[in-house]
Parts: sequence; C-alpha cells; structure tokens
Amino acid sequence: MQTFSSLGLSPRILKALDEQGYQEPTPIQGQCIPAALSGRDVLGCAQTGTGKTAAFSLPMIELLVANERYGSKAGRAPRALVLAPTRELAGQIDDALHTYGRGTRLRTAVVYGGVKQHKQVRQLRAGSDILVATPGRLLDLMEQGLVDLRSIEMFVLDEADRMLDMGFIDPIRRIAKELHSERQTLFFSATMPPKIRSLADSMLRDPVSITITPEPASMPKIDQSLYHVAVEHKPVLLKHLLEEGAVERGVVFTKTKHGADKLAKSLERSGVTASAIHGNRTQKQRERTLGAFRAGKFRVLVATDVAARGLDVDGVTDVFNYNLPMEPEAYVHRIGRTGRAGATGRAISFCSREERGLLRGIERFTEERLEATPVPEELGIASEAPEDRRKPRPSTGAKKKYAKRSGSNSASASHQPKRKKNARRSNAAPKGKRPGGRGRQGSRPASRA
Repeated sequence: MQTFSSLGLSPRILKALDEQGYQEPTPIQGQCIPAALSGRDVLGCAQTGTGKTAAFSLPMIELLVANERYGSKAGRAPRALVLAPTRELAGQIDDALHTYGRGTRLRTAVVYGGVKQHKQVRQLRAGSDILVATPGRLLDLMEQGLVDLRSIEMFVLDEADRMLDMGFIDPIRRIAKELHSERQTLFFSATMPPKIRSLADSMLRDPVSITITPEPASMPKIDQSLYHVAVEHKPVLLKHLLEEGAVERGVVFTKTKHGADKLAKSLERSGVTASAIHGNRTQKQRERTLGAFRAGKFRVLVATDVAARGLDVDGVTDVFNYNLPMEPEAYVHRIGRTGRAGATGRAISFCSREERGLLRGIERFTEERLEATPVPEELGIASEAPEDRRKPRPSTGAKKKYAKRSGSNSASASHQPKRKKNARRSNAAPKGKRPGGRGRQGSRPASRA
C-alpha cells in the first residue's frame, strides 16, 4: 500500500498532510508526485474530485523550496504559475497551497476576474513565488505590463477541457509563449478531445502520461432522461417537472447569462424558489448565492457552464440541461454535479429541433443513446421527437452495440419515408458543399474569468 512518505516528500510536507488527516495518496497523486519531483512533464487525465490539486501542489512546493531564491521580497517574480478556469477553483488551489506550504517561506498570489484588480496588483508588487490565475485576468495584467512571467520554472494547467468549454485555448497559448521553453509543465484534463490533445502536444516535452479510470463502485449513479420539446414549451415543462418530480435540490443549466436570469425570475414568479449564477455576477455575489444554495434557502440554482466545474454542493438531486451544451464534454461535467458520494441522481435534458445536432454530438461522445421520455399529456405539448426516435430502441449501450444489432448503418430505401427522400432531392447541395455548413456554432470569443 502506497503512503505519502513513500513518494519522496519532505518531513515538513508530510507533517502538513498528517495534520489534515491525509495518509494514503489517491491514484493520481501516487503516480504524479514522483514523476513531477523527478522533473518530468506530466499529462494527467482524471475526473474531477480525484485529488489533482494535491498531485501538483505538493511537488511544486517541494521543488520551489529545494531551489530557494528569495532575495528581496518586494517585486519577487513568481517561479510557478497555475492556470485554472474559474475564480472558485483558483481560490481553492490558493487555499491548498497555503495549507500544504505551511512552515515554508513560499508566498502565493491569486488573480482572477470579476473583481477590481487593485488588491491583486498590490499582491504582485509585494512579490510571490507561486501565481494562481484565471487566463482572462492574467492576460489583462500582462498586457498592462503588471506581471513578469520570465522566471517561471513550473507551469500547471488545470482542467484543460473546461478551458476549452470557456473559450480560453487561445489566451492559454498566448500566455505559454511568454514562458521559458525549459520550464516543467504539468497538464491536467478530465477528458482528451482532439483540441486538448493538440494543446498538450504543443506544450509538453516527453511527458509521463497518467490516466486514472474511476472504479465502477465510485462511478456516479445518474438516471439520464431526455425530452424532445420546442423552445417555447421548455418553461412549462421545467416548471411541471420541478413541481411534480420531487426535486429537492436542482441545478438548471442554460446557454446564456441573460437566459439564466430570465428563467430564475420566471421560476420565482411561479412559486419555485430559485436564483441564478453566471460570469456577470461579482465574486462576492457568486459566493453569497452558492452559500445560500448550500444552506437550502432556495431550491433551484440556474447556471451557465461557468458553474459546471466550480459548483461543489452536496445533495444535488437533479440536473436539468434546459439548453444542451455546445461542447459534448460539457454534458459530462454538468450531470456530474449530481449522483455524488454513492447517491443516485437524475439528469434531465431538453432538446429542441434546433439542438438535435448537439444531441448527436453528446451521444457520440458518451457512446450512449439518450432515450426520449414522452412529454406529459396533461401539458398539451406535442413531442418534437424525430420519427426514428419514436421507434423502440435499446435503452443503453455503446454505439458499436447499436450497429451490431441493426446490422447496417443505413436503412434500405424501402424503409425510408417518401417525404424524406423527396426532401433530400430538392435540397441537395452542390457537390463539395455542406447544406448550411457548420456556421459559427464551434466558434466563440474567449470569455474572461
């Protein structure tokens, strides 16, 4: 059995861990800490909640202390940089560094958007060894000439796939260009879509690759369901499910900040206690809202994807995808807010006609088919389910299973509805072009955390 003392950590770090009651490392910690201490780059793929923060914080503290270069405290340039996608996560990392680094002389600074920068600038000018930052605010400070990254020895990118969801990939590349090429880089992501793999390849040198697969017993127990419903009927269906579905504590994900505010107010008017959280709220407002939600002061939290990872609330019974996410990976992060600590959770998704492409992307990514549930008849809402989804299908399983059972990827012409065949002929695009193209669905401006 592995212990922290067997990983090469110093007595003072072991003492800090012991004071926190930590005796045995998690799998990601057991593999990442020795690799990082040896100076190797690391590519870690592990789900949220597996202990990644300690996996990079502990070796970071060890290496910085072993190579102490204090000099004058005032104006000390940071030697380690940690990028996190959200303010909440940046704050958690900063807290962890203070906890594990107790007894050392290391100084940390944390910068993020949503608050005025004056206090953060004072922190930077006072000098620090470790800088924890969200990409948007860090880029702002760099452009103002207020932060110097030339002394960075260790660079950590945490939750890279969440960075992709939030449009931070280009800012990350710009930040990385300012760092010394001989730095050590630790790169973490819960999933590895092609864009994240490409980013990792551009930033890492001969990395140690670590992939942690959750044990089946610890996998979330989430009952997933799907409703095909028109955009204009979503509010009625949501209110019905909240009233009739025994939802004790629910999170509703919307696509836009304005949509989150509008929906929360609509729910309040209908008698459902609700509040919204998104990137336009200040840090204090978001912390106050999350605190009230944890305390049970309202039943439904309406959120944009900014809360998909940063949200850490026990007892969430239901997650609603009011709008399907633009990125398939975000679906996994969203529904992961429920079904924790062995509890069973529910994830309910609404899909309008316009969102069917997003649904197909989610099903390809998860290799599971989301079976449609009929809209309650008493609501008087017609289903928008495409004809092929109204036929009985296997309830779960990977894409390959469906292909084997059907025996073919396409139905014969005799089984195709005549209307669809005519539509294909009349709407056929010129050779080499796609009808409608991809539009701008995959292109969003980088947001600033």
